[in-house]
Amino acid sequence: QVQLVESGGGLVQAGGSLTLSCAGSGRTFGTNMMGWFRQAPGKEREFVAAISWNGGLTNIPDSLKGRFTISRDNAKNTVYLRMNSLKTDDTDLYYCVARSRALQWAQPTTPSSYETWGQGTQVTVSS
Repeated sequence: QVQLVESGGGLVQAGGSLTLSCAGSGRTFGTNMMGWFRQAPGKEREFVAAISWNGGLTNIPDSLKGRFTISRDNAKNTVYLRMNSLKTDDTDLYYCVARSRALQWAQPTTPSSYETWGQGTQVTVSS
């Protein structure tokens, strides 16, 4: 089973950029659909991005398209979330997620599609 560790969060001014990284362990990393969700205290978990096992398919909500990009490097067991033109509304705890069943692209926007969650990395955008 894949284990996930996020990094790259921090404090950034509005309009700035950050790249989050998610390092995965486990011999099956390159076969898993992966993604990012975010959640702030008192708010519902929100889908941010998903990518298929080989990077051929991605899904980003319309509200984030043009600012957020997801990519992966299976040789490095790492998934990335590039965030540009950050807004104060982007302040959240960002979680990296992985689907356990290999080679599937299945309901990528649904939290229950992912069995493995990282601990999260905090992104704070100041005005």
